[in-house]
Amino acid sequence: MRHALMVSAAVATALLLAPAAQAKEVRCTLKYNMQGGGAFYKRSTGDGVISCDNGKSMKVNIESKGGGLTFGSSKIVDGIGKFSPVLDINDLIGGYATAEANAGGGAASKAQVVTKGSISLALAGKGTGRTLGVSFGSFIITKAGE
Repeated sequence: MRHALMVSAAVATALLLAPAAQAKEVRCTLKYNMQGGGAFYKRSTGDGVISCDNGKSMKVNIESKGGGLTFGSSKIVDGIGKFSPVLDINDLIGGYATAEANAGGGAASKAQVVTKGSISLALAGKGTGRTLGVSFGSFIITKAGE
């Protein structure tokens, strides 16, 4: 019995002293294209690829939708987004909250930050379109093919 207690104490001590395995945060970017628009209800769709500094990547579909006092249409080509650090590329899938104000015509550029809990995504892109208004809604990222 005494021997069993000593072995148990030794094992417990070794577990406490062993360094805890910590997951490393990864930094990821989104390269995307999207287009859409509307009056009062705005909807844009597109596709892209998320790439991370650990070598993982994922093809994704993108949808932005919402309502407000907004009119027009836009097209973004070769947009780029930078995510805040995450533990896993799959953490980036889901719905992000958005709010934006815009006015423009012809060639346009756009920058926006969207959030999903503690994850943020800073989006930037250049394209064409005519927009005017203020809108609120969601920016949804799903795995391509799902």
